[in-house]
Amino acid sequence: MRTIGLYWLIWMGVIFTLSAQVVVAVEQIEDLQVLEKKVQQVAKDRMSLTVALVAEDASSSGSGVITTETGLILTAAHVVQGSETMEVVFPDGKTLKGKVLGANYGKDLAMVQIEQQGKWPHAPRGKSKPLEVGDWVVALGHAAGFDPARTPPVRLGRVVSKGPGIFFTSECTLIGGDSGGPLFDLEGNIVGINSNIGQALRVNNHAGVDGFIDDWDKMLAGEQWGKLVLDPMLNEDMPVLGIALDGTRRGLVVGAVSNGSKATQAGIMPGDLLVGIEGEKLRNLDDLRNELLRRQVGDKVKITIVRDGESMEKEVELVRRGDTEQ
Repeated sequence: MRTIGLYWLIWMGVIFTLSAQVVVAVEQIEDLQVLEKKVQQVAKDRMSLTVALVAEDASSSGSGVITTETGLILTAAHVVQGSETMEVVFPDGKTLKGKVLGANYGKDLAMVQIEQQGKWPHAPRGKSKPLEVGDWVVALGHAAGFDPARTPPVRLGRVVSKGPGIFFTSECTLIGGDSGGPLFDLEGNIVGINSNIGQALRVNNHAGVDGFIDDWDKMLAGEQWGKLVLDPMLNEDMPVLGIALDGTRRGLVVGAVSNGSKATQAGIMPGDLLVGIEGEKLRNLDDLRNELLRRQVGDKVKITIVRDGESMEKEVELVRRGDTEQ
């Protein structure tokens, strides 16, 4: 009889070895018992929905999760890149054919449709934007590829950081084969898709499930677009202010603002000196970059500027980088 492979973290290690940014929510043995029961329930309810996705020529594989009764699978775009169909392998070894639908490579999100008709068990989609640093999450995936000797390992961890854009990081340990697998909250809702492995195995990147919202219909229609890049500031889905800085002047001086842009509507003008965002001082470009990495397109931020020696605040709606280049 096969058993569920639970790769549990050592509890005391979870509590005491995390980043100083993480707020420890588990303080008593009773809290651990509640947490353990919730993780066990997520594993029980969502294990069978976590599938392996294998290219027909077996050149690549990853994971995915069924999210609709009709058999729609959410996965990472780089898992399906170059494929029109994928083998869908369930934890019990059952194998079906899946059709690759749409993909947004800038967000590393994609869809695969199980071709066999039926009513499939599925996991609901939650929300990724409300996630906070320190929130508990559960990662599933076919680590190192489908293995008939075990089910997808369960990894427990917490959100470590938010951004850039829809992306966030967790301390759930991931390896090759986990890409495209689901990240759940403690209620079993899909909040993210495993995107790529960080420099440390315990700090890994996930694409927030909210990234599907605006692209849902396009992906269902089979459209594929975008480019996944290593530098987040070059990602076309990166949130930006929609301004150009004057590189010839000292400080964050606005060089140009497009007519009709959100920044123009907010009253930002060439020559303005950016000195703060949401109460945080902006000393250099790295400060601005780090603040933008924590936010998403559509967020409204308060920008402190200095104009003709006078300090003032402007509220600017962040826009998609790719839209500013059209």
